[in-house]
Amino acid sequence: MTTKKLWTWLAAVIIGSFAVLIFYGVDIYRKIPPVPDKVVTTDGTIVTTGQDIKDGQNVWQSIGGQTVGSIWGHGAYIAPDWSADYLHREALLLLDELAKKDGKIYKDLPDDEQAKYNVLLKKEVRVNTLDQATNTIVISPERAKVQAELAKYYAKIFMNDAEMDQLRDHYAIPKNTVKTDERMAKMNAFFAWAAWVCITDRPGDTGITYTNNWPHDELIGNIPPPSLHLWSGLSVLMLLGCVGLLVFYHAKNKEEEISEELPLEDPLRNMKPTPSMRATLKYIWVVALLILVQMFAGVITAHYGVEGSAFYGFPLDEYLPQSVSRSWHVQLAIFWIATSWLATGLYIAPAVSGYEPKYQVLGVNILFGALLIVVFGSLAGQWLGVMQKLGYVDNFLWGHSGYEYVELGRIWQILLLVGLILWLILMVRALLPALKKKDGDRHLLLLFTLSAVAIALFYGAGLMYGRQTHMAIAEYWRWWVVHLWVEGFFEVFATVVAAFLFTRLGLLRLKAATHAVLFSTIIFLSGGILGTFHHLYFSATPTAVLALGATFSALEIVPLVLIGFEAYQNYQISKSTKWIKAYKWPIYCFIAMCFWNFLGAGIFGFAINPPIALYYIQGLNTTAVHGHAALFGVYGILGIGLMMFMLRGLYPHREWNDKLIGWAFWLTNIGLLVMVTISLLPIGILQSVASIKEGYWYARSAEFMQTDMMNTLRWLRVPGDILLAVGEMLLVIFIIGLKTGWSLKEKR
Repeated sequence: MTTKKLWTWLAAVIIGSFAVLIFYGVDIYRKIPPVPDKVVTTDGTIVTTGQDIKDGQNVWQSIGGQTVGSIWGHGAYIAPDWSADYLHREALLLLDELAKKDGKIYKDLPDDEQAKYNVLLKKEVRVNTLDQATNTIVISPERAKVQAELAKYYAKIFMNDAEMDQLRDHYAIPKNTVKTDERMAKMNAFFAWAAWVCITDRPGDTGITYTNNWPHDELIGNIPPPSLHLWSGLSVLMLLGCVGLLVFYHAKNKEEEISEELPLEDPLRNMKPTPSMRATLKYIWVVALLILVQMFAGVITAHYGVEGSAFYGFPLDEYLPQSVSRSWHVQLAIFWIATSWLATGLYIAPAVSGYEPKYQVLGVNILFGALLIVVFGSLAGQWLGVMQKLGYVDNFLWGHSGYEYVELGRIWQILLLVGLILWLILMVRALLPALKKKDGDRHLLLLFTLSAVAIALFYGAGLMYGRQTHMAIAEYWRWWVVHLWVEGFFEVFATVVAAFLFTRLGLLRLKAATHAVLFSTIIFLSGGILGTFHHLYFSATPTAVLALGATFSALEIVPLVLIGFEAYQNYQISKSTKWIKAYKWPIYCFIAMCFWNFLGAGIFGFAINPPIALYYIQGLNTTAVHGHAALFGVYGILGIGLMMFMLRGLYPHREWNDKLIGWAFWLTNIGLLVMVTISLLPIGILQSVASIKEGYWYARSAEFMQTDMMNTLRWLRVPGDILLAVGEMLLVIFIIGLKTGWSLKEKR
């Protein structure tokens, strides 16, 4: 296939996919479950108001939101999913109330009489009692009484009742997480509404709730509808068919990419870094610092799983709650990975064009200062928000957004977007001379530039929801950032950068590499853009989202068929000529990235992506397995590899201490593998079994998660964590050693 045809196909895929994504986004706006103006009982008593629900969402966001348990399955894993927990507790209390109306005690009744009340329970909770004319939800006095009891129960947990000390410890929730009765009442209203969405039949779909019957809880009739099985089966069939087509295409159109005439010497060895290229070294130093801080935040967060209120006896939760340490752990991972990639872009732009624009180094330094302000300012803001030192509006602007992966307050989000646009401008102005040339590099450079544009602009999707935006809409836009930004365009950016580096080294044929990158980008985005919907199956979105997301989420795995070829090709390159040994560890990082792409994004990702799988295991530790293996294993290892390439260019004339960087590489990868497979994966599998057999609420409950077996498995994470931590520390020592000299050996 010609280069022109590949560009045409790429344009068609992008335009078509985004048209569908936006079309169904509009559908989400039209069909979201309503936030009522008020909730009243059948006798007219007001239970709560719509404004209380919206304010309660803000209270939940201010305490850390998705870092303190989850809602609709999205969030952290130590505390329960509050929508599932609330729903099950409400059902149990309602059974007691319904039996009490007849003068009976539910638990003392024989099975046949209990069955009668189980039917009454389903009628009570599943029938949609929204009066659309007045936008009012009408509930029975019994249900209102139960909700009042649950309000007292959750107040005891989130405030300071001594009776709940042990449960708070299991959930890693500090005393007085919510500090006032008014705030607690509003958060209870939000919890009640979030649970109502999960159990109320969608208009026109009897037996199917707004969340497609998620969470699994047979007591209230939440079982997977037939559509989940249908679309899961279809997604697997599409996966098999598309993999077959891809293999056929690859076999028919394969071009030999490795250059037949390898350079006798390193073509980049005598390249003199420009001032702006040298200025990127400080970015690498900051990446090294953030890696260490992120690692320690991860250690603290993991320990909260076994000692929820302290760190080896020290009451750390009074100063650094789990919600803050987890937010920092996730946010710092994104920061250091993104910083390494941004530095790579700033380094490569003048390197490939041979042009250093006026004031480029000043722009690189200004961007560096801006990134520091955003990183440390946002971390401080998250702490202030979770410690309840900010009001609703101030927390939204400066504190904790409450949403996982985009925890930054709105001001920090805007500043980061401005920084990304500045980064884009700096790169484009350096690349312009090369883009104007009509040589063989132009296609790769153009794709590199387009991916950089997407990275800079698509972060702006996170600004599309507001402080009190409906949860379903906020989730839609959040996944535009997380899935499209991180899992889509960064993937393209990385593929182009790797190909460009190898072609500049004279190791890949330019034409073949260009075709391969364009084809890979088409495959990445054909499933990746619409695959965004698989995060929204059970987030109160229309059923069409389920069908579309299920179908295309499977296709995200198709590009991984190419991973084996890519890994083997990288290995061949590493053995191709003597001087390439200087690039051994960057290339090994690319090979490791291929491995983690296959295992973390592929095997572990597809294991949780089909609708029927995600129905049972969304938000369990199976998600953590995929998250760690994909985020760190793919993007983190790739970021490290890109840094190694930059450092090779910044220290071109000396050999490296292979033992130091070698130990760092192997311990990091082995540690991650041990942590994921020995601890997180078994926990996730046991939770999955519990979710299928007993219900989702049980798989996330303290009753199940605090068994001896689960505690043992959590402690088994320690060996892998130690190996990973030592590997990361050796990596930082190696980077420091390039400056001090202990990481350098004889001249090349």
